[in-house]
Amino acid sequence: MKNQISAGTLRRILNLWPPFLCNGIRVTDIASDWRSARVELRSRPWNRNYVGVHFGGSLFAMTDPFWMLLTLHALGSDYIVWDQAGTIEFLTPGRGTVHAGFRLDDTILDELREATAGGAKHLRWFETDVVDASGEVVARVRKQLYVRRKRSRIENANTPTRAMPDASAPLDA
Repeated sequence: MKNQISAGTLRRILNLWPPFLCNGIRVTDIASDWRSARVELRSRPWNRNYVGVHFGGSLFAMTDPFWMLLTLHALGSDYIVWDQAGTIEFLTPGRGTVHAGFRLDDTILDELREATAGGAKHLRWFETDVVDASGEVVARVRKQLYVRRKRSRIENANTPTRAMPDASAPLDA
């Protein structure tokens, strides 16, 4: 990717990003190989709802960018990756500090590469549980990613390369 940013630098930037900073969201880890991330949401007076539990928007926000960021960086600059859709299901009231983990394995990346090899778009759902300190699932978040291989990369891959002339061969007059 152009201007490739390190995972550690992105983690620090996200922790200072106002939507995360002001909501008590903290990125605790992004793996250097872009295959996993962990984020937590601490309970604060300004991120609790009317009945004193985590505001649903904060629970969704803490998970929002990570599948896209991990996939984008893991696949590299030959691909376009966008968030297409998202849903959240609230299972139990969230209190205290909650966290979410994201893990992107080689099987998923291979599936995405295969599905987009010819330039077609591919839509794939990812699921993440938001869990409290006792391990109880507070919310289940689903994100759908749009993935497509860039057309210029496909054209370059399909264009035959011209063979260089043999330097030892005599030149025709």
